[in-house]
Amino acid sequence: MSVNVMVLAEHTDGQVSDGTYELIGQARALAAALGGVTEVALLGRADLAGQLGPADVVVCVEHPALEEYVPEAYERALLEVLAQRSPRLLLLSNATIGLDLGAALSVHWDAPLAAYVSALEIDGGAVVATAQILGGKVLAEVELPGRRGIATLLGGAFGADLGAAGAGPEVVHVAPPAGLGALRMSLRSVVGPDGGDIDISAADLLVSVGRGIESQENLETVQELADALGAPLSASRPVVDAGWLPKSRQVGQSGLKVKPRVYLAFGISGAPEHLEGMRRSEMIIACNTDPGAPIFGVAHYGTTLDLFDLVPELVDKVRG
Repeated sequence: MSVNVMVLAEHTDGQVSDGTYELIGQARALAAALGGVTEVALLGRADLAGQLGPADVVVCVEHPALEEYVPEAYERALLEVLAQRSPRLLLLSNATIGLDLGAALSVHWDAPLAAYVSALEIDGGAVVATAQILGGKVLAEVELPGRRGIATLLGGAFGADLGAAGAGPEVVHVAPPAGLGALRMSLRSVVGPDGGDIDISAADLLVSVGRGIESQENLETVQELADALGAPLSASRPVVDAGWLPKSRQVGQSGLKVKPRVYLAFGISGAPEHLEGMRRSEMIIACNTDPGAPIFGVAHYGTTLDLFDLVPELVDKVRG
């Protein structure tokens, strides 16, 4: 039985994603504990192998259908790689691609799947995952039994240092599986969010709001604080989905990743999707009336005061 740990590399516009380096770093630690090596599956862009840092082996599958992410094509190609390499563990991002592929691969590769994973360790040869459930309010420790397993890892929960530098890996080529030229799915176009009037990813200070703001009219309360501080107003996904702020202001897995010096969060519960986008902020200050909100698990400072009582007081303090 192989004791190697494999990562699926994600890439956009010729660049390997930041999340891939987090996966590689964690794969290296796990592979060392198992006595194996770290492998990276790179689909459609073998020319990016040099970006994959300290992976021991990069397994490339080249085909025009794999140059951009198409679920059907990636699933077929990755199943071919898994059949030939037989890793002990496959690590995917707990984002669009990983969540898309995880369940299907679990069925077709016959492997248990742990999703929303915030920690992984080897205990007596067994792979043990800590997974977030109920929006991150409960942590479940589960073992991935048998000879293979899959885990989708939360972005930002694992350091990228071990995966961001290193010697060039060995590159292995695997022939693409049959059928990639006659897929039922095809990519029509890639549409990115509008640039918007403000780049929140470049801000040193962000004031962010979540579902707790209750209505679009109440945004004015927090906007007043943002204006007093000279900071952009950003939001979690529910606020953007409701149409109260544009997509360019969304922080999270499906929005923008930010790393300001200070992140002020009002009425944000801290779902994994949001935490992935802001947990690397240098200082996180959270306000939520629920003392069990997951946001307090990453916040440096926090309060359970009602934001509608706190924010006007803060505005008065800032304005003197």
